[in-house]
This record gives sequence, C-alpha cells and structure tokens, in this order.
Amino acid sequence: MSLLDHIEFSDLRIFVTILRTGSFKAAAIQLGLTPSATSHAMKRLEERLSTQLLHRSSRAISPTAAGSELAARLEEGFEQIAQALGQLESSAEGTLGELRINVFADAAHLLIEPAIPEFVRQCPKVKLTIVVDDKPIDIVSEGYDAGIRYGHYVPEGMVTAPLTRAHRWVAAASPAYLDRHGRPLTLDDLQQHTCLQLLLGDNSSYQWEFGRGKHRQRIRVPGLVTINNTAATIAAAKAGVGIAYLLEGRISKEIEEGSLEAILEEWAAPSEPFHMYYSSRRHAHPALRKLIDIIRLQHGLSRLR
Repeated sequence: MSLLDHIEFSDLRIFVTILRTGSFKAAAIQLGLTPSATSHAMKRLEERLSTQLLHRSSRAISPTAAGSELAARLEEGFEQIAQALGQLESSAEGTLGELRINVFADAAHLLIEPAIPEFVRQCPKVKLTIVVDDKPIDIVSEGYDAGIRYGHYVPEGMVTAPLTRAHRWVAAASPAYLDRHGRPLTLDDLQQHTCLQLLLGDNSSYQWEFGRGKHRQRIRVPGLVTINNTAATIAAAKAGVGIAYLLEGRISKEIEEGSLEAILEEWAAPSEPFHMYYSSRRHAHPALRKLIDIIRLQHGLSRLR
C-alpha cells in the first residue's frame, strides 16, 4: 500500500489553501470549514507524512522546506485537475456552475450591467452572483471567483485580463453652477470653488489628479460635501452643489445631454484600464472566460487568446 492510499485529497487541498491565504482562519472561510477542522486536517496530514509542513507562530504561518516543495507540486497537480474539469464543464450544456464576482461600483455600472443580458443568453444555467463593493478585499479568502479593479490596484500574484482601454478622469459641473461661480481656467482656480470630495473604499479622501507624465500632479480641493458613491456625486453635481471629479465614461450621457460640462479638459488625467483578476486556480472556469470575452467585445477589444 502506497503513501498516497493513506492521504486524503481534502487534507492536501486544505494545506495548499492555508499557504495561499496565509492563515487557518482565512482558509477555513474559503473552504467552508471551521478553523478547528483545518487545524485537525493539517495535524492529520503531517502525522501521516511523518513530516512537518508548516512553521506556526502567533503572527504568521510559513512552509518548511518540505512543505514548500510539496505545495509547489500540488499546485501543478491541482492546476491540471482544474483544467481537466474546466474542459469537461465547458462541454456541458450551459456550462453549469456558479460564478461569484466582486466589483466596485463604477465597473458594475460600466461593464457588468451591459454584459449581463448576453452572459445570461450564453450561459443560461450558470448561477451568477455580482457583489458591488468599493472596499479592497481578498477575493480568494472571501470566496469569489474573480474581481474587477483598476490595473494598479490588482493584488500581486493574480492573473489579470484587461477589460477596457485606458480611461480619463475629468472635473465636471452643471451649467447652472458655472453660470453662478464662473468657469475655472487653471488648476489654481479650483481653490476658489466648491468641490465634491471623493471618499475611497478604504475611507481615505482622494486627492484629485490632473495632467500626465512629468506634469501629473495631485491637489487637495476645497469643499464640505464628501460622498463615496458615484451616482450620488453625479446627482449633486447636476443639482449645482459643486464641481465633481469623475470618470469621463461614467458621465458621457450627462455630458451629451448637457446636464454636466467637463472643465479643465487639457488637464484630464489618464487612468489604467479595468482588469478582471483571479487566482491561477480559477483560470479554467469557462463561465468566467465567457464573461471576460463579452465585456472585452463590448468595449472594442478582441477575445482573450
């Protein structure tokens, strides 16, 4: 009887997940287990292998030399298994399964909303869950298949797929506000205006960025109203409350209909494209691949190769 006959596949999966997430608790959440169950599984695995796989301390968990080598081999094996299952799943009608995506609000509006009808048509039996959340999270430990963020906000070690071309951030205000207070002609002029403060998902205040390259600069603008929601910011700007700082694509309809006007356009700042990101073990998920291709095609990009 070989050593493999004594080892449970689930224990190996728990071991790899603990290393990937960095803690027993995070691994337990991702796998739907209790921390006690993950701890017992690791103890059982080490006893059956007669080898210590993890260094444990009150602050961190790290692999031993043997654990590191075993984890690397297991990742390769799990990747092959995932690819095999992915091919099987993709051949099944409707690519059955569940797809959970974590998306920040602007991406949900610009990318996900237009893509849902076509996704449902192509994958009628997939359970699609979209969670809109502007706070930075660990998608693996939280149990998501993928997330959407700007390229420079994607965590290290993730597989990424660009979904759009680069964007522009612009300052914009209603015609009524500009008639009352005048149109800013320079960045310094903003100090004499009411600006709608932008609150990020981590509750930090965002400095407005203007220009590009060596001319790029961040400035703090005056204003007593702070909003962490794009739709509410747009509504306030349209009502003449103040100048807003927004993705140009997010207010294209308002600019076209004339309820908002872009100002200081020569100083509009470029932003990285939106990216879908996911851990390598999710790469073979056929429904995720379909969603990526749908979004890319809707934004003038080709399918992933």
